[in-house]
Amino acid sequence: MLLEEIENYAKLNHIPIMEKDGIMFLKDYIKKNNIKKILEIGSAIGYSAIQMALVDDDIYITTIERDSIRYEEALRNISKFNLNNRIEIICDDAFNVDIEDKYDLIFIDAAKAQSRRFFEKFQENLEKHGTIITDNINFHGLTNCVDTISSRNLRSLVRKINAYVAFLKNNAEFETIFYDVGDGIAVSKRN
Repeated sequence: MLLEEIENYAKLNHIPIMEKDGIMFLKDYIKKNNIKKILEIGSAIGYSAIQMALVDDDIYITTIERDSIRYEEALRNISKFNLNNRIEIICDDAFNVDIEDKYDLIFIDAAKAQSRRFFEKFQENLEKHGTIITDNINFHGLTNCVDTISSRNLRSLVRKINAYVAFLKNNAEFETIFYDVGDGIAVSKRN
């Protein structure tokens, strides 16, 4: 019931949260790969962090959100699920945050135009056999039709997402598999 409340709040307030089949894919990946320690870039209102934490009682998450209003809402939601001891949320711009810890999974779901910078900044926080997962690779299907987008800002954003996809495909250090699930998910593992 509580998850539905968060979903409804997100819809009413136009806050992007993961699509249902995307979150199912992510939770399934976490379960199958015995992921225990997660870094999330972009908490929004805590929906995906809560969903990931609910996969198993020994999953610990550090999540970063720069928007103070969304951060406060995420804190409330995390508390409703009694997950304060397993989800640490940091209110700051991810580029200002320096983290020493290593993680089994880094989940990038923040400013789409910055995905490559997030990837490059936090890849050193990845365990040797860890995974970086990026959401919104298809960006509502717009990545396949850049030239038909009339808004210059939106066209620019979609080009940056396409450039990030090219970066992942050509990254010799990581092998990336793209899944057409949710809004498009990229799963990158070190070679």
